[in-house]
Amino acid sequence: MPVASLAKVSVSPAAAGDFTARAPCIYGKRLVSNRVSFGKSRRRSCIGHCVRSELQTSRVVGSVTDLSLDDNSVENGHLPKGDSWAVHKFGGTCVGNSERLKDVADVVVKDDSERKLVVVSAMAKVTDMMYDLIHRAQSRDDSYLSALDAVLEKHRATALDLLDGDELAKFLSRLNEDINNLKAMLRAIYIAGHATESFSDFVVGHGELWSAQMLAAVVRKSGLDCTWMDARDVLVVIPTGSNQVDPDFVESEKRLEKWFSQNSTKIIVATGFIASTPQNIPTTLKRDGSDFSAAIMGALFRSHQLTIWTDVDGVYSADPRKVSEAVILKTLSYQEAWEMSYFGANVLHPRTIIPVMKYDIPIVIRNIFNLSAPGTMICRQIEDEDGYKLDAPVKGFATIDNLALVNVEGTGMAGVPGTASDIFSAVKEVGANVIMISQASSEHSVCFAVPEKEVKAVSEALNSRFRQALTGGRLSQIEVIPNCSILAAVGQKMASTPGVSATFFNALAKANINIRAIAQGCSEYNITVVIKREDCIRALRAVHSRFYLSRTTLAVGIIGPGLIGGTLLDQIKDQAAVLKEEFKIDLRVIGITGSSKMLLSESGIDLSRWRELMKEEGETANMEKFTQYVKGNHFIPNSVMVDCTADADIASCYYDWLLRGLHVVTPNKKANSGPLEQYLKIRDLQRKSYTHYFYEATVGAGLPIISTLRGLLETGDKILRIEGIFSGTLSYLFNNFVGTRSFSEVVSEAKQAGFTEPDPRDDLSGTDVARKVTILARESGLKLDLESLPVQSLVPKPLQACASAEEFMEKLPQFDEELSKQRQEAEAAGEVLRYVGVVDAVAKKGTVELKRYKKDHPFAQLSGADNIIAFTTKRYKEQPLIVRGPGAGAQVTAGGIFSDILRLAFYLGAPS
Repeated sequence: MPVASLAKVSVSPAAAGDFTARAPCIYGKRLVSNRVSFGKSRRRSCIGHCVRSELQTSRVVGSVTDLSLDDNSVENGHLPKGDSWAVHKFGGTCVGNSERLKDVADVVVKDDSERKLVVVSAMAKVTDMMYDLIHRAQSRDDSYLSALDAVLEKHRATALDLLDGDELAKFLSRLNEDINNLKAMLRAIYIAGHATESFSDFVVGHGELWSAQMLAAVVRKSGLDCTWMDARDVLVVIPTGSNQVDPDFVESEKRLEKWFSQNSTKIIVATGFIASTPQNIPTTLKRDGSDFSAAIMGALFRSHQLTIWTDVDGVYSADPRKVSEAVILKTLSYQEAWEMSYFGANVLHPRTIIPVMKYDIPIVIRNIFNLSAPGTMICRQIEDEDGYKLDAPVKGFATIDNLALVNVEGTGMAGVPGTASDIFSAVKEVGANVIMISQASSEHSVCFAVPEKEVKAVSEALNSRFRQALTGGRLSQIEVIPNCSILAAVGQKMASTPGVSATFFNALAKANINIRAIAQGCSEYNITVVIKREDCIRALRAVHSRFYLSRTTLAVGIIGPGLIGGTLLDQIKDQAAVLKEEFKIDLRVIGITGSSKMLLSESGIDLSRWRELMKEEGETANMEKFTQYVKGNHFIPNSVMVDCTADADIASCYYDWLLRGLHVVTPNKKANSGPLEQYLKIRDLQRKSYTHYFYEATVGAGLPIISTLRGLLETGDKILRIEGIFSGTLSYLFNNFVGTRSFSEVVSEAKQAGFTEPDPRDDLSGTDVARKVTILARESGLKLDLESLPVQSLVPKPLQACASAEEFMEKLPQFDEELSKQRQEAEAAGEVLRYVGVVDAVAKKGTVELKRYKKDHPFAQLSGADNIIAFTTKRYKEQPLIVRGPGAGAQVTAGGIFSDILRLAFYLGAPS
């Protein structure tokens, strides 16, 4: 193309002055003030010369003035650095339209930090529109002009909606000048049919310039002083190849001091994404570089925090589109966030973390559309002051799809220096990105993962490089395995937590996932596996949901060695050998504590003589010491506290135990039927932690009531009603309250037989049944309080204040008449009396009362002290699901507890 034709590219004199200021390296000198003092003819000459040079040589050859700081030009002002500054970064979605820009301005205004720096991206889709302009122009597609008009209209309409008066006029004037300059630039690209990286970076960076100016103007409308910053005046980066740049912090700090001396303000709105080279050539931080810009700014200002605003509530433990149970992580260490970013998690730009780590500046990921969400904080890992591990060893899981595995294999590789270097030199030559590398210690093979779109070039390069080795047999094959994905588990505490890798691979094995390759660095921040693409989501869900598995040796602490606890200890003793040999479960009771004495043994207590050891070697009971002993055992990785009491104070310890990593098994109803807040707190912690909380025996002793309910709910059934006889004592009383017998006579008989509590009022009050109803209601999803539950007490009001059980039993016959009358009426109607608890899930309520049932009803068929519970559900609507059996007694209750302990062992990895 004739060079003379380039002279036809015209730029208005006024625009040309601004043009040179925006693109100094290509168009002339650049000054921090963004004003150029060239005359009109000089401006035209400079533009024509530099465009001509760029098009002819595809490199910048125009004169460049070194932007060095002149001490005489800096005012006697100093940039205050440190905690007074807060840095915010808003992505394109956050500033996508005028309403969102207003929301962003509101966030900035309401931030009570003394000084604020705001980094903004271009409006949503604008960067794509700018790249499209370049593509159309270099393709010599005339539609680039209409596309540019669309860019103009988008920003003009937004400005008209946001601004007025002088602010509007100033912005529109600047916008029109920029558009005219872009027309000239795009015309030059159109003529040349080519755009260099410098030209492209100059064009695409305008979106940030416009959004920054508009946001600054909106903030000023609130009455605050706010100045916008063109980051190209401050940020200096050095291109390093591979489409990356490195910040020049020394030069950037000098330029920042210079800029601030001329623009001293407490609120700065800076452009993200764009910067300059040391030669003052406009450049960018490449795709998604605005996060990186904000991090660099945070480091330059030494800010107390960097908040990255996006459209999600924080960093998830896994991709929520693939794992619906994924949770928002409250904290991540820098290293964890770095690893998750690398492996494709939607966290932030991978290089964002580097600048802020040096100054321990925390990064907070927040949702601009959900300000109530606290987000995720990324910072240096901090231990809890009590030394408890509040964070799990694995923080999250990430995947990368569309990969291929390349395997270079051969006996001639072993012990031959330089083979790996030759392999990866060939890969580098074709510009492929190696995601993961794995090599066997035998050096027989090296495999690595690359993007699938690059594997053909990699394969050809390797076959070319190693043609002679393949022909000579030193290499047996260069194999390409397509359709692969990477799954990575990330967590900084993985290095200090034994068994994480075993748990990870065990979860994959149980999900029947085949692993193609494995990699783990010595830092142990991540475990990476290559699997089939088709298995990726299944594998991700498997490790996410089942990562609570561990070893099958359990350190057991028994609290309350009374009737129930003592029976449990005897059962464990009798079954211990069978559990070890047949089920590979080793239960070691290392602590037993009562209210006055406790017995501790690091290697395990001899359960054949625990009672006499308790008397001979027992020390003064101390619950904190006991807890620490069970938890602090270094030889057994898993510990469980088994609470066999009915003590509310012991139940109040559950949350702390779970927080410390202790599993809890209990028949104690006080925790799950106590204050709703306490119950929800424990359940929430249990779901989020790696500890288990089993309480089957709280409702049905040895009957599978809780597990049946959970099985129904987990398989998608809907609970309509739960009705049952939950008290073995009251079941016995009304099963025998027949004929001419008085109620007091039956109570006396039950007390003498040991079926009641020492004070029968504890059974007759209905409180025990009410607790069970409360537990079942809460397990069904109802938020019921024990205090609000209607309970029909069988203790006559005049006898509730009796000083002793003996006095109560003596006076009880005086009140037999009322219950005898109710029994006679029921019998006359062909019915029986039964004391029942009811959970009405439809009406969202519960009751405990004495009810009448037909003699052919299942509740009327009981005998002895059996319990019976009927589940009416969506599936079992016409014929309720019935669970019936002994619901009281030391043997069955201890058996229920023992079953929960074994269930815990199975959850932790024992073969089931």
